[in-house]
Amino acid sequence: MHTLWKGAISFGLVNVPIKMFAATEEKDIHMKYIHKECGSSLSYVKKCNNCEREVPWEEIAKGYEYEPGHYVIFEKEELERLNTEATKEIKILDFVDLTDIDPIYFQKTYYLSPGDTGSNAYNLLLESLRQTGKIGIATVTLRSKSTLAAIRIVDGCIAMETIFYPDEIRSVKQVPNLPENVQVNDKELTMAKMLIDQLSGPFEPEKYTDEYRAALMEAIEQKIAGKEVKAAPEVQRTNVIDLMSALQASLDAVKPKAEGKGGKTAGKGRGRGKVKETVS
Repeated sequence: MHTLWKGAISFGLVNVPIKMFAATEEKDIHMKYIHKECGSSLSYVKKCNNCEREVPWEEIAKGYEYEPGHYVIFEKEELERLNTEATKEIKILDFVDLTDIDPIYFQKTYYLSPGDTGSNAYNLLLESLRQTGKIGIATVTLRSKSTLAAIRIVDGCIAMETIFYPDEIRSVKQVPNLPENVQVNDKELTMAKMLIDQLSGPFEPEKYTDEYRAALMEAIEQKIAGKEVKAAPEVQRTNVIDLMSALQASLDAVKPKAEGKGGKTAGKGRGRGKVKETVS
């Protein structure tokens, strides 16, 4: 693994030297923009519409548009001076229960290993978190951006989850057409709960695959081999129009699977991958 960041975790007066590694890796299939006429990839050019020329990096600053067409300009050094917390420190402020944090707050996960020194302090924090069942809420600066983070244990490793600040979470009150008084049919509710029960089981992430990415890779290989790309078969849908019939048909569909496994069954995940379009 490539070391992304070196620093320390601090809680109270305890300092834990660590190295940071990305815990996840992107599996998206990246594509470039291609000029169909000649087959060449397109380059990204920063062009000034006023001067009508390409602008080199040394002539570029950052600006905030406070009203249409009007900006306040900041040099890189000015922004760095504003970030007083830009230290190589993950500062734990509080310890809380993991269940206290709604998943909507989580952003990205990083693994933290002991630094070249201080393995005893690392082990102490790891075991303390394990035995208390707590996670640490910390502040950290990554890539010039201050963020909140949760420090927890993942398979015997201290991990850091960056999390959104509260004012970065949109209120559900902004979502249109939410029901004010939820009312459902009792029979439909009973059948829906039965269907959930039939489809319930332990979380087994290894059985979920990104079907779109697999299909795209197959199409890429077919094109490389000069073959015609085969379209995916259409998903067969039943013509169920009312809710009770849909629930009953769903229960009937999962019962054979449940009986074959001697009980409950878990639904198969259908991942939806993303294709990122980039330019060179």
